Amino acid sequence: MREFTALFVQLDRTNRTAEKVEALADYFRRAPPEDAAWALAFLIGRRRRRAVSSRQLLSWVGEHSGWPVWLVEESYDRVGDLAETIALLVRSPGAGTDLPLHRLVSERLARLSEIPEPERKALMFGAWDELTREQCFVWNKLLTGGFRVGASRTLVARALAVVAGLPQAVMAHRLMGGWQPTAHGYGRLIAGERSGDPGQPYPFYLAYPLEAAAEELGPPADWQAEWKWDGIRAQLLVRGGECLVWTRGEELVTDQYPELAETAAALPEGTVLDGEILGWRDDAPLPFGALQRRLGRKRVGAKLQRDVPVVFMAFDLLEQDGVDIRELPLAQRRLRLEGIEQRSRQSPAFRLSPSVPFASWGDLAAARASSRQRRVEGLMLKRRESPYGVGRKKGDWWKWKIEPLTIDAVLTYAQRGHGRRASLYTDYTFGVWHQGELITVAKAYSGLTDEEISQVDAFVRSNTEQEFGPVHKVKPELVFELAFEDIRLSGRHKSGIALRFPRIARWRKDKRIKGADTLERVRALIGTARTAPPAA
Repeated sequence: MREFTALFVQLDRTNRTAEKVEALADYFRRAPPEDAAWALAFLIGRRRRRAVSSRQLLSWVGEHSGWPVWLVEESYDRVGDLAETIALLVRSPGAGTDLPLHRLVSERLARLSEIPEPERKALMFGAWDELTREQCFVWNKLLTGGFRVGASRTLVARALAVVAGLPQAVMAHRLMGGWQPTAHGYGRLIAGERSGDPGQPYPFYLAYPLEAAAEELGPPADWQAEWKWDGIRAQLLVRGGECLVWTRGEELVTDQYPELAETAAALPEGTVLDGEILGWRDDAPLPFGALQRRLGRKRVGAKLQRDVPVVFMAFDLLEQDGVDIRELPLAQRRLRLEGIEQRSRQSPAFRLSPSVPFASWGDLAAARASSRQRRVEGLMLKRRESPYGVGRKKGDWWKWKIEPLTIDAVLTYAQRGHGRRASLYTDYTFGVWHQGELITVAKAYSGLTDEEISQVDAFVRSNTEQEFGPVHKVKPELVFELAFEDIRLSGRHKSGIALRFPRIARWRKDKRIKGADTLERVRALIGTARTAPPAA
């Protein structure tokens, strides 16, 4: 635990990529395999099921420290990070523990979910009494599941590749899928050449938003264009006689989409496809809101399958006949994918993402303009000679999304942010006019510059009309343009609508609140947002 805490502190104190990689590599070289396995799991975002709620922790910290719970809650509101708040409030730190990280997990962290609440509280009090302030902070981070320390998965893979003497792409691949945080699992990760796990997906290749005019990409003939689908990015694996479906977030979701198992029966053994899971009906994609009904379910009944049928929209072939073909040019992979599609058309849950033909960039811009009517987010541009890479890289794959929908709304409520923004009011609620009153339509947390955040923070502090716990109702004076990707009807909200990915586009200092939009006008946008014929 001492070594892992020291690593955490090193990573937290530097913004230099090289220093982070060096610190990670040094730790993995020295750590016993059983400790390295758990450190790796935490660093790349693996989470254990949370055994203690935030409410319990706040109550116990008050009891442990002698502070009233209201003051503990107010401190949490100001600090914005539960783990840090606890570390600051507990009594004088202890001498620390030399317990290895894997034993801390198995003997304490894992036990929390197995013992009754009185014993759970006693275990927590004992940890807070024993650990140093820094160890306490790390322990709380592991407990609450909020372990983020500025070391991305890419940096961790890079450091581990250095330790193992392997290419970074190979290590990134090995970190995908269902490896277990054990000494044996870690040993397999850093071992030399070996055959792959049949259930292991490939790292996803990600595109950058198009930064300049499409014409600057060069001759149109060098590029392939496809529609950008609004679903769940996934890989479909057909290996060893079974079908597995992995999402980009490394969730195995095969059981959530039993229709896709039918697809496997029509695909050749040793096939791995990259694509998108889409709600699909009448040869058209359903809104993402419909697909959300399928998320997170352990079982999907026949009625839900009928209500929200899904397809796998394939746009790349990563493995054929058990051979990794990611290094082949996209044009060749596409031809092979089309051959598989021709042999698999009997599967109702399988689709080939169509290419968008264009002779000039002007032709493609015209096609992009029809995106909303086709229920897609825009276009994907892929260089025909590009291999299938790892992670997000500039140059070969670009996403050319449509311009977002926008409305003008009034700031009505605000509360403090989290992390480095915990002392500033950065979480905002916005309303539009309806029958002479402002009705809430969205919350947004991003889009303002640091200077603008400071100005809005000062406004909130000077113009609070009421307080509801951490939420401040403010005098309605500020108008902002909100941008969002889609809008749909929703019975969960008083306004009757829900916006997808709302963010602040600009501060409308030129507009008074009476000039903000009405709910009627906002609802009218539903008719413009992906409701017409499908992509074809």
